[in-house]
Amino acid sequence: MSFLVFKPVLPFPVLVIAAVVLLGFVAWRIVAERSSRRLALAWVRRGVVVALLMVIAARPGIPGGTSQASVAELNVFFVVDTTSSSAAEDWNGSKPRLDGMRSDIEALTGELAGARFSLITFDSDALQRVPLTDDSSAVISTVKAMRQEITTYSHGSTISEASSLLTEKLEAAHKSDPRRANVVYYLGDGEQTVEAAPGSFASARNATDGGGVLGYGTAAGGRMKVFDGYGDQYSQKGYIQDRTAAGSPDAVSKIDQPKLEAIASQLGVPYLHRESGASLASVVDDEKKGHVVSSAGRTENTRDLYWILAIPLFLLLFVEIAVVTRALGDIRPARVGSRAQSRTRPAGGVRR
Repeated sequence: MSFLVFKPVLPFPVLVIAAVVLLGFVAWRIVAERSSRRLALAWVRRGVVVALLMVIAARPGIPGGTSQASVAELNVFFVVDTTSSSAAEDWNGSKPRLDGMRSDIEALTGELAGARFSLITFDSDALQRVPLTDDSSAVISTVKAMRQEITTYSHGSTISEASSLLTEKLEAAHKSDPRRANVVYYLGDGEQTVEAAPGSFASARNATDGGGVLGYGTAAGGRMKVFDGYGDQYSQKGYIQDRTAAGSPDAVSKIDQPKLEAIASQLGVPYLHRESGASLASVVDDEKKGHVVSSAGRTENTRDLYWILAIPLFLLLFVEIAVVTRALGDIRPARVGSRAQSRTRPAGGVRR
């Protein structure tokens, strides 16, 4: 039947060879026992069992039906902006934006528990800090230790710095296991501090199955503290200054939502401006409920039919068990005492 599809548990050549060998043996036994109707029928019954097993192993089905992916089938990539602007103090009042990013990553790993996670950060360079792992605590620990770039190393940045690295990691993940969906969460403020126009994330779109772009910051903006890499009592105090302006006032970083929306469009995912305490539902519900599946490994769903054949198979197996049990019950062990007496009694029954 042309509408049937098969998903064999073993390669078809192996199943064909097994079927030929087993059914050939059964056919030979039927011919050998043709003089006994009872034995011949027993081997016919066993032949039907073998045939049913072979068909079940081929897993026949019909196209259609529905299935739902699970969170455990997701690869989640966090792409985090750690440029100096991530320290701008306009999150939840006057806290650094990085605080909001840390909080959201921790919340997302909790919502998608069971997935595999990876962390990529970027400033002047992009770096994969955590390769794909099912240990979410490793990602959270790294995120808690995550800091802005060292101020003296900051010479301008582009919001597309991580594009090539992200594409590479997404494609490698799909190649490794096409059945797993790739989910990308880009966390940043969209501020482009180099003169060149930002690049595009379009190259990553084909390997991106879901996620979202999360924007941090306000239109009013916030000042950024200097970071010298120490993070202790030896650290420099004060804020980054805008030396391009008269008097070198404290620099202010402002969110650029149009650029973040452009990244979302390039990746094919929704954009969400983040505020403290706001819901992440719009960028996590589909992933959490298993509605996001791999575009690389998507296959047509089928309704399995092998279970129908399993019913007569089990009935025949019960018959076979009953026959064997009965045959074993018909075997009566001879009494040892009777055999011994027959050996010692002389001919004619007279002792000598």
